[in-house]
Amino acid sequence: MVTFVGKQQASKTLDLSGETLKRYRLEGKWIEGIHWVRLNSRCVRYNLELIQDWFHNQHDPVAHFRAIEAYQETLLSNQKKSTRKPKQ
Repeated sequence: MVTFVGKQQASKTLDLSGETLKRYRLEGKWIEGIHWVRLNSRCVRYNLELIQDWFHNQHDPVAHFRAIEAYQETLLSNQKKSTRKPKQ
């Protein structure tokens, strides 16, 4: 299960300032909806697992893209629908 966390926890876990988190978002280093999500105009949550993978694979975007694909496959919206008919 993927954990999205707030700025304070992300800053502490990643050892980055809140300004650095914001800069990486605004510069497009992290993808909205993948690395971070905006809940409203004042609330942003960070996907720690993918951001940590991004740090480890900055030099290998193909490897990081595989991690993104694996994350997307876990989303309920991407689960295959059952073709079985319910028992009656």
